[in-house]
Amino acid sequence: MTTPDENRSADDTLGEMTDEEKRHDQLTAAPDATEADAAPRIEVSEHDGITRIDIAPDAPVRPGPGPGAPIPEDGEQ
Repeated sequence: MTTPDENRSADDTLGEMTDEEKRHDQLTAAPDATEADAAPRIEVSEHDGITRIDIAPDAPVRPGPGPGAPIPEDGEQ
């Protein structure tokens, strides 16, 4: 005899997951994925009704030129 939980589809289970659980599940699903792949990359804060989104200081990937890349002069990009 099967229990109701055993008859649930993957879509039913995903519907009950939080956004953070879904994110973690997706980022660790690849064959060589590690827990570090699911580490937060942004920090969200709200002050006086203003939402601020910052790149986490320890994020492995950051926007902009990589380390050692020349800095453009005179506003060039």
